[in-house]
Amino acid sequence: MSAITSYIPGASWSLFGAELHIPDGFLNLPISIVCWIGAIALIARAAQQAQCTLDERQMPLMGIMAAFIFAAQMINFPVAGGTSGHLLGGVLAAVTLGPWAGILVMTAVIAVQALLFQDGGLLVMGANILNMGLITTLIGYGLYRSVINRRQATRLAVISVAAWLSVMGAALATSLQLWLSGTVPLDIVIPAMMSVHALIGIGEALITVAAVSFILRTRPEILDASAQRGGADRGWIIGGAIASLIVVVLSPLASADPDGLERVAEDIGFISLGQSAPYEIIPDYTVPFLGETPLSTIVAGIIGALVVAVVVILVAQALRSRRMGVRG
Repeated sequence: MSAITSYIPGASWSLFGAELHIPDGFLNLPISIVCWIGAIALIARAAQQAQCTLDERQMPLMGIMAAFIFAAQMINFPVAGGTSGHLLGGVLAAVTLGPWAGILVMTAVIAVQALLFQDGGLLVMGANILNMGLITTLIGYGLYRSVINRRQATRLAVISVAAWLSVMGAALATSLQLWLSGTVPLDIVIPAMMSVHALIGIGEALITVAAVSFILRTRPEILDASAQRGGADRGWIIGGAIASLIVVVLSPLASADPDGLERVAEDIGFISLGQSAPYEIIPDYTVPFLGETPLSTIVAGIIGALVVAVVVILVAQALRSRRMGVRG
């Protein structure tokens, strides 16, 4: 059971994948609504643009990338001071899929985490999508686009900076939302959040660069300027599925240290505001009949990776069908 549940009786939001996942109770209703409006507007824009550019060959790649990011978010890595972090993945999604498909993938990942695994609150899901999915993706593609046709070393350097900045951007957005909700003073939450996430951002940069370097060695065409319209062959898709499975199998080895937001909430003293989910399906990434075991975590990860991949592919197919219907 995650450390945070010892502070909130009945809580079900998880340590796995918890970095920057805001639980219900941390933000007030007006800020939650504003975040939902912003998230919906950007998602609608992404769907509109993706509908015009989606290629049938890209759909499996979107599903594989969604599954990999979901699996990677389950593995918390330790940072200084007994705190952990994990990959957000927005930059990786943007670089490999383009900004609009990347936004759809990240939205699906965060939505499945909240709805199926009770990872992050339902009322504040708009804020979580905005912070971890949309801001990170836009930062990543905005910087990568400037060097998309440059040398490999230059691209990797910019990707590493973008990955670090994406974590800092998400942390800043979360800090501002907490302050505007009256949860914690601005002069306290910003130094606390930004300092711990500056370290977590280094891990994000290292993992993102490692993943992109692997893609550059095996399928460099995926990172071309036309990546958002390109696809991947069957071998690459199978390889991506295997990589996702390997990451899920390793998920029980995740650090048990509290994540960045959890650590700040504990240190400052507002962790008790967190509210438990109104229902449970696979809470805490634990399959109920398997209990709190490594096998349970692995099975939950496989379920989540499959669900998010299917959701992304179905959304992509629906958008493409709508485009074909309009043309017809």
